[in-house]
Amino acid sequence: MKNDRILKICLAGLLIAMGIIIPMFSPLKIIIEPASFTLASHVAIFIAMFISPSVAIAVCIGTTVGFFLGGFPIIIVLRAASHVIYAAIGSLYLHEIAKKRLTEKKLWIFSACIGFIHAVVEIAIVTAFYVSLTVGDAYYEKGYFVTVILLVGLGTVIHSVIDFKLAHIVALALRQQKNLKKLFEKV
Repeated sequence: MKNDRILKICLAGLLIAMGIIIPMFSPLKIIIEPASFTLASHVAIFIAMFISPSVAIAVCIGTTVGFFLGGFPIIIVLRAASHVIYAAIGSLYLHEIAKKRLTEKKLWIFSACIGFIHAVVEIAIVTAFYVSLTVGDAYYEKGYFVTVILLVGLGTVIHSVIDFKLAHIVALALRQQKNLKKLFEKV
């Protein structure tokens, strides 16, 4: 039991580091002004969701602190902080409600639902900044619907689903490791 806790803490630390490093240094970015999407930037959070709700929340908090200390704009820091919501809901579902491993079809539905929750929360944050006139001119040039609903909203759902699939592939590989199999039983 004690070893499981130590393993979870170590994995959380590694996932936090991964969750900070990928968005900062990844060359795999799609930029559609004013939005940008970094491939695999949510993978650490999704992997953490498969481990446990506490690890998922810790990774979200850790990556948010990393973005804050990294000097990112407050809108980005708050968007990172909002990940606690979808990660907690998703991880609780996987560990408390689903009770067993989801089929491939149910994983796609789960991924889309989590992506939708992810998008709604990010839309709320960006809308608050949009309404308070504290975002750049690029947000206003294309209008609210295009910038916030389509780019942030729909873009986040698509980005989230892709990152979830990448995380699922990695989690399946991690599950093959003897000492990690128990942690990834929901994969």
